Amino acid sequence: MQQRIRPPYRRLPTARALAEACDALVVTVAGGAGAEGLVSAAVLDALGPEGHLVNVARGSVVDEPALVAAVEEGRIAGAALDVFADEPNVPRALLDSDRVVLLPHIASATRETREAMADLVLRNVERFMTEGVLLTPVPGPTH
Repeated sequence: MQQRIRPPYRRLPTARALAEACDALVVTVAGGAGAEGLVSAAVLDALGPEGHLVNVARGSVVDEPALVAAVEEGRIAGAALDVFADEPNVPRALLDSDRVVLLPHIASATRETREAMADLVLRNVERFMTEGVLLTPVPGPTH
């Protein structure tokens, strides 16, 4: 029988519980319907006035109006964001806050990621030139 190995860190059952247990909540989850609004007003309140939110996932993962309210009301210490709910539009309250750091979506800007992206482009071009199809087609209207 295979023994289950337990990781050396504590698992917390919810985003709220995680926020209660940390000073900086770094969001790196995959986007999509299942993660939309994962960082809610309740999660931000659990993070508290000494806590910081860092979102490098997707803008939809954070309830942006709740974040704006939490920043304006001092219910969290601050935020660092490189994704937004309605890119490229950023709420004025976040732009004007001295407790918020904003960057264009650059969390993936590592050498390894950029090399992988370039390799994928080359593989797509090669496949298209030899077979007339792409490895990773982009959905859209057909003509």
